[in-house]
Amino acid sequence: MCGIVGFIGPGDATDLAAMREAVHHRGPDDEGAWSGTVAGKIVRFGFRRLSILDIGGGAQPMASADGRIVVLHNGEIYNFRALRRELEALGHVFRTDHADTEVLIHGYRQWGEEVVDRLRGMFAFALIDTTGERLLLARDPFAKKPLFLARIPGGLVFGSELRAMLLHPAVSSRLDRESVARYFAWDYVPAPRTLYHGIDKLQGGHLAVYDLRAETLSSRAYWRYRIRPDARPSGSEEDWAVELRRLLKAAVEKRLQSDVPLGFFLSGGIDSSSIVALAREIVGDQTLKTFAIGFTEPSYDESADARRVAELCRTEHHVKVLDIVAAVDLVPRLLRQVHEPVADDAIVPTYLLSGMAREHVTVALAGDGGDEMFAGYDTFGVLGLAQSYHRLVPRWLHRLVRAVADRLPMSSRRLAFDFKLRRALRGLSEEPAFWNPLWIGAMGLEDLSAMTRQRQDAETIFADARDLWDSAASPHLVDRSLEFLARFYLQDDLMPKVDTASMLCSLEVRAPFLDRDLADFCATLPHDVKLRGGTRKWLLKKAMAPLLPADVLHKPKQGFSVPLIDWLRALPGPDLGFAEELGLDAGWLGRAHADHLAGRADHRGLLFAWHCLEGSVKGNAEAVSAAQGAKQLGSVT
Repeated sequence: MCGIVGFIGPGDATDLAAMREAVHHRGPDDEGAWSGTVAGKIVRFGFRRLSILDIGGGAQPMASADGRIVVLHNGEIYNFRALRRELEALGHVFRTDHADTEVLIHGYRQWGEEVVDRLRGMFAFALIDTTGERLLLARDPFAKKPLFLARIPGGLVFGSELRAMLLHPAVSSRLDRESVARYFAWDYVPAPRTLYHGIDKLQGGHLAVYDLRAETLSSRAYWRYRIRPDARPSGSEEDWAVELRRLLKAAVEKRLQSDVPLGFFLSGGIDSSSIVALAREIVGDQTLKTFAIGFTEPSYDESADARRVAELCRTEHHVKVLDIVAAVDLVPRLLRQVHEPVADDAIVPTYLLSGMAREHVTVALAGDGGDEMFAGYDTFGVLGLAQSYHRLVPRWLHRLVRAVADRLPMSSRRLAFDFKLRRALRGLSEEPAFWNPLWIGAMGLEDLSAMTRQRQDAETIFADARDLWDSAASPHLVDRSLEFLARFYLQDDLMPKVDTASMLCSLEVRAPFLDRDLADFCATLPHDVKLRGGTRKWLLKKAMAPLLPADVLHKPKQGFSVPLIDWLRALPGPDLGFAEELGLDAGWLGRAHADHLAGRADHRGLLFAWHCLEGSVKGNAEAVSAAQGAKQLGSVT
């Protein structure tokens, strides 16, 4: 796992060094740089390395023997050994012992840009073809590893983090107010947009090609997760369960490749427990290390469930018990380090868990993706009820029900009834295409309109969700919801959250449920084996029944959350001057904060989203200011 940065055109070695230093935490073990002239333009690559495979021979930037191809690679190519054997049979000669990055060089030489479709892993890479005079930028199918890019006069800038991008002198730090509005509606800014004018993020499963001579940039999707209702696999449901277990086991086995210590996040739920149980089958009596966070507040604590699974799977189990209310002191410091705001409160326990795991291992496997592949969220259990409510309840009565729900007293308990009711009714104010973003997002459209001083409608703010919904091959609510979650929530919320929190601790996290071969299989399964009779993840539970007891398989989903109600009372209020700079109604925001503290309204989503935004943007600005000051000082001395 690494940090990559680079640019074509304006900029010097000092700028590259500053950008590279901004991603130091992503690769504390080594660094590298390369520069050359291609099509009359200076090209500069910078790299920070977290050594995982071929520690002695995997240094980057990595060049081909003839110097034609130079590559930067962040992530892991899990099928690199199979690709290497295939390429060697075709006459390619490898210089490293087992560095997965070298497969990109020979793979590109053999197959051109089609190499991306052969890769199985999590990755973001930049490859310069000095003879072909073009730069390739690619990102893995589920956007597990980040990659940002910006057009500049006469060139292009790219990097693993927004903060590094902003350190290039030709990249603007001006905030995009339309993206700010989307951020508060979605809880994140959906790709390809970012908060900043002129900076985009490459979407998952996409390849971008920059022609250095023509100065043109094009991009295309090489893979998308789409439900294929006409591609139902052959065999019985029992056969599907066996195949699912085989594919998941293969995904786990591929992710056990490491030259450094490796472990597992373990919550005690079915997803992480399945991964640990399959790993035990794979490694036999070898030691497995598992990690869990416990909380002193019972409604947030899953450590007893994790400990039970650890005992069943005979792991070396590590637990750190935290006072999650006291952990609020960490929040402002953590959010200042986050380069791209994602209003997901689970970033705090994920960061704490990653830090604890990093004391023992460099790589951890996690259960991310199971909910998106197999309909694991609570919302799937009420889709049928929501559909009936939306069809039968007239709009005037719905408005009355919402008004009554808004007056219910707030509870600070995790996912309390009043919170879930208000979120459900918010979504049901619009048509089904917009239910999922409204159920997840920080605030409703009425409040967003008031805060941004302009009318925000679902068709505009959620246009990307509408396009995906309308293009779905399956008409079923479950299938369409799964596609939304896999395309947006997973790629632009969960993956950035995990990547940011873990990489701040220099820990690599791998997600077997997001294996492309497994995802391709899941996309062919009918919705009624994912959600059956109110049972979520039905086929996954059937598949894992030979390895896990019923109480683990059917444990209610809890999630990785924090007591936001209590936290927001301890955190400082919004910087209203900064709100005005963003074009927001500071008076409305101040009143929303006061109403929340007084218990008159529930604005927990909005206020935490605000803290994430304020912390990230100010942290980025401070980093840019410090780098500019250092550069000026260097030029003087």
